Amino acid sequence: MNEDLYSEETRKFMSEEKKASIKAEVFSWVKVIVSAIIIALLVDFFIIANAVVPTGSMETTIPAGSRIMGLRLYYDFKEPERGDIVIFKYPDDESVDYLKRIIGLPGETVEIISGKVYINGELLDEPYLSEEPTGDYGPYQVPEDSYFMLGDNRAVSKDSRYWHNTYVKKDKIIAKAFVMYWPSLKWLG
Repeated sequence: MNEDLYSEETRKFMSEEKKASIKAEVFSWVKVIVSAIIIALLVDFFIIANAVVPTGSMETTIPAGSRIMGLRLYYDFKEPERGDIVIFKYPDDESVDYLKRIIGLPGETVEIISGKVYINGELLDEPYLSEEPTGDYGPYQVPEDSYFMLGDNRAVSKDSRYWHNTYVKKDKIIAKAFVMYWPSLKWLG
């Protein structure tokens, strides 16, 4: 009878030990998953910005439906430059993120004559354009700490030429776009 009691106690102990082991295993997986989620959120909020390009406004550089990754910290160490493709808060509705190319820098005068962009009277070389743009716009005097943005596909791009709030303030630039990762991989930076 003592042997039966002893083996029953041993079985209980082993069963409890097994339950504790399973709990420890589940807890270790929960820790890994929660840590991964926290790291992903920190990376998304502070380091990397993702954007989807819903229209053809940046074609042929970036096709409609593309997914773009941008570096949030880039402009903490460097000033935005003409030609950079950036993700920013749309000036007329900051709940919407836009992606365009920086054309006019703070203090510059931007004028578009017969589709050609002039910066302070000098013709801007734009090798990224796929077709000859048309139209006359401006002149625009870019305020300090602001930027004038244009899409690469000027025929369909709703950009600084058409916005009520024409310029993007530097603190509204979210990230410098550096790679298109869908539908194909393409370096933008």
